[in-house]
Parts: sequence; structure tokens; C-alpha cells
Amino acid sequence: MKNALPFLIDVSRLVGRLMKGRLPTGVDRVALAYVRQYGDRSRAFVREGRFHIVLNEKLSYSLFHLLLAPPDDFKAQAWRLIAQGAAAGIRQRDLSGSVFLNIGHSGLEYHRYPDLLKKMKVKPVFLVHDLIPITHPEYCRTGEGERHRVRMKTVLELAQGVITNSRATLDELARFADVLGMQLPPAQPAFLAPPAFTNFGLPRPVARPYFVVLGTIEPRKNHLLVLQVWKRLVEQWGDQAPLLVLIGQRGWECENVVDLLERCEALKSHIIERASCSDAELVTWLQHAQALLFPSFTEGFGLPLVEALACGTPVIASNLQVFAEIAGDLPDYCDPLDALGWLELVADYSSPGSQKRTAQLQRITNYKPPTWQEHFNKVELLLRQIVS
Repeated sequence: MKNALPFLIDVSRLVGRLMKGRLPTGVDRVALAYVRQYGDRSRAFVREGRFHIVLNEKLSYSLFHLLLAPPDDFKAQAWRLIAQGAAAGIRQRDLSGSVFLNIGHSGLEYHRYPDLLKKMKVKPVFLVHDLIPITHPEYCRTGEGERHRVRMKTVLELAQGVITNSRATLDELARFADVLGMQLPPAQPAFLAPPAFTNFGLPRPVARPYFVVLGTIEPRKNHLLVLQVWKRLVEQWGDQAPLLVLIGQRGWECENVVDLLERCEALKSHIIERASCSDAELVTWLQHAQALLFPSFTEGFGLPLVEALACGTPVIASNLQVFAEIAGDLPDYCDPLDALGWLELVADYSSPGSQKRTAQLQRITNYKPPTWQEHFNKVELLLRQIVS
């Protein structure tokens, strides 16, 4: 898309998390995809508390490069660029009419943020990942529901365009707008893409059959159900029980899960916990797994499901609307509260002669995962409408 004005990309979340040494989340990976796609024609917007900086093109290019390939001294280099940007300054009128991209909900709960965007006279475009804190506050930190209401209300008030990661998320946003009596801005659902996995064919990481759960350990991901299933498998099968591989950082309000991981002697020799792993390691763990287990109570998209199918790995997932939207009838589905149903499926998939697993392997033979090119083709349609 040709645009005489530069894009502005809010990279505050990316910069802040990297300065704290935090690992990138799924939301961060999406934001990085936008930096990769639009960075060569964009300026970086960085907000910290009451202050904000818009870097010029040269400094923005340098900051985007740091974000895409963070060096060991990222914090020092990023601060140096931001300081140079603050010293150089950019006149607000130079930004008027620019498309402003906020990809990670960052800052939308602060009243100064919408005031600032109005003052800058930019054209805000927001990517909405989910409305889970509003629809399922019981799975979120205290107060997050109200903060997210403010964020989504800001989106509805300011956005000249909205991108969602799925039709399911767009439907939730439309229902939220309807409850408030507000109009939904022009919107476009566009699936997210998995990494471009390339290192297929590496040896199995462990000899025993195993299943993978991928994602931050938090209440809505339903790790507790999986661990209870594994306790029963170990009781029934002993050393013949499959391994459970948990890939993801420990999150919040997951004390019951942590207690089982750290204090349940029966499970210790049957669980491998990895706080993180590279894309190369991830594809190896997924490729040789009996299945990915995805028992979430709610999701806005579900990138692990797409990643597993892209590796040719079967999936057993909760019967959520969004999973059916992105994967159709490829996975085997089970209610996230049906522990016996999950136990039966895991036991079946553990068998070398599992007919269910064989059938799914046949179903996913020709699966084609979403691509970032397809995502941005849809985004471009929305941006053309906004710019014109």
C-alpha cells in the first residue's frame, strides 16, 4: 500500500518487556511481525508514564532492528536511541493523518493515551487479541476486567480501523459495542501465523511417548485438569504412562498447579517442564509428540494449535468456537471440564495402534497454516479504506 505519510508503530510494550529481560509472549510476536512488515516505512512511538517519544526515521529504523534481533546490551542501546529521539524531537503537525498502529493493547487503559492520539491527529488502528478479561474475569488478575473494559471502550471511541485475530474475537467485540450502545468501527479479522518452522527431521528429544502442553501456566489454560489426568494415568499404568511436556512460563494464580509440579512425587518422573525453548526446539518437541493438548477454557485465537498442525502433530483441544473456526474438524475436541473424556483420549492416543490418532494424522496431511502474507493482505484492505 502506498502511503505518503509514515506509519507510527507503538512499540512501548516491546521495548518495556525487553528492558526487563522478559521473554516475548504471543502478543509480542504479533507486534514483531508488524515491525517486520511495516518498519521500513514507519516511525517508532514509545510511551513511558506521562511522556512519549516519536523517533525520526533513522532512529526508528535502528530501534526496530534492535527489537527484531535484541543484543545482550539491548537496554543500553534502546535508552540511547530514545534519548536521541527526545533531543531531536518531532513536530506534532508532521504526524497529522498518519496511520497509528497499536498491536498489543498497550496503554489503552490510561486516559492520557486517547487524549494524546487526538492531539496528534493520527488515524488509530488497533489489533484486538481478545476480550477475555471482560467475558471471563475469573481467569484474570484482580481488576483486569475493568481495565480491559476501558481499553476496548477506547478502541471503539478512537479506532478508524480494527483488526482482530479471529471472527470469534470480532463477534465478542461487536457484542461489547452493542451492550455499550456504541458503533463498531470498520473491522477485519485476520488469522495469525505460526513461525516459519524449518528444522524438521531432528531426532526425538526423549525415547518415551509424550504429549505437549504449550502456553503460560495460568488458570484459563486448564493445566490443572491435565495434571489430574496424568495422576490417574500414573496410578493405572505406572512407568508405562507417557510423559507430559509443559512448555511455558509459570504465570499467576496457579498455586494448585505449582503445588502438583513441585510436591506430587508420583508425577515428578513423568513431567518435563520447560519455561521456554527456541523455535528449533519447539518444532522438535511438537513433531514427535503423540499430540498437543490444548484444554483452555477460553482463547482469542490459539496459536499453539496452528503451530502443532503446521508440524504435522495431532491436536486434542477444547471444543471452543474459535478452535473450530481456525482448524475445522481436524483436531479431536473435548469439553474442558470433562476430565474423563480427556483421560480416554490421552490413553487412546498413547497406544501405538490408536485409530483416532491415525485418523487425525490422515486428516491433517494437507493442512496449510495461515501465513503472515495472508494476514497482511487482509490488513492492507482495511488500511486502504482508512487512508482513502
